[in-house]
Amino acid sequence: MRKESTNFAISLNHYFCQYLTSERNCSPRTVSTYRYAFIQFIEYMEIVKGIKPDALELSDFNRNNVNDFLSWIESDKNVSISTRNQRLAAFRGFCSYIKHEWPEYISVVSPINAIVFKKSVTHEISYLKPEGIKLLLAQINKDSKQGKRDYLILTLLFLTAVRVSELIDIRGRDISLSSPKSLIIRGKGNKVRSVPIVKQLAKIMEPYLKMNRCLSPEHIDECIFLSHTKEPFTRQGINYLVKKYADKARRQNQSLIPIDCSPHKLRHSSAMALLEDGVDLIIIRDLLGHSSIQTTEIYAKVSSEKRRKAIEAASKEIVIGEEPRWENDIAIKDWLSGFINHNIM
Repeated sequence: MRKESTNFAISLNHYFCQYLTSERNCSPRTVSTYRYAFIQFIEYMEIVKGIKPDALELSDFNRNNVNDFLSWIESDKNVSISTRNQRLAAFRGFCSYIKHEWPEYISVVSPINAIVFKKSVTHEISYLKPEGIKLLLAQINKDSKQGKRDYLILTLLFLTAVRVSELIDIRGRDISLSSPKSLIIRGKGNKVRSVPIVKQLAKIMEPYLKMNRCLSPEHIDECIFLSHTKEPFTRQGINYLVKKYADKARRQNQSLIPIDCSPHKLRHSSAMALLEDGVDLIIIRDLLGHSSIQTTEIYAKVSSEKRRKAIEAASKEIVIGEEPRWENDIAIKDWLSGFINHNIM
């Protein structure tokens, strides 16, 4: 006899198949992140708590089990604090849904919202300077069809500061080549922003679009960047491309290319280049698609710290260091010695 679905299974199915996509209009990336959080939770409940997936009830989705799960993924799965917080965010979203759809379980799920997000250690932003970007792009063979694609991808990442998820979702319909030339970017939370296509970018983008007929009616709704299998690029595919050219560039000059060079480093590089060129922080915020200026201010802090260190380094060359008076003043030395000995006694 087939076992009926539990209230946990029923609510989870409705949460992913209807609530997140239709009612909340969440992006596929958000849905995928939340989905993996629950896959891990179900795995934990079976392995550690001994509860089979088809036996899980909403009563099992409680603060103690969620807390234990978060500790487990940190200790056993070695996830970062950022990932741990993402899992908690997914669970909090589910709690909000349960409160409306299954109000009888409010007392079970509400305490989950009291679990705090952990603060992660802020690391110094790593980025490439303009000469590093030039070296990176110089590694690409622009004579081949694949090279033309790769050159545009890396240039686009730097000149527009788009996220990888935004890059791989660019379609022909998002590009306008009439003046002023612009690119529609669909960011986090389905927020849409317009990014200008500057002259340097248009020079390499227009031939690529023409060669691949990206703006023709039959291809205008397709992604403009396809892999060798003719499928849209994945995040892993873009990461691989950047790493491949970064490794080649590092062999020529390792001081210009960070070891952990990634697409996000190019985003950081773009923001820092604009900031150091005097571009207003509000404009940089809009270009990056940040919802808050506080997020963008991290680049200003890095830039001001760099300026401070540069000024300190330069001042050492022009300001004569003062020698303490007591180094050569016998009277002061004697007084200090007497003062110290007097206090010791």
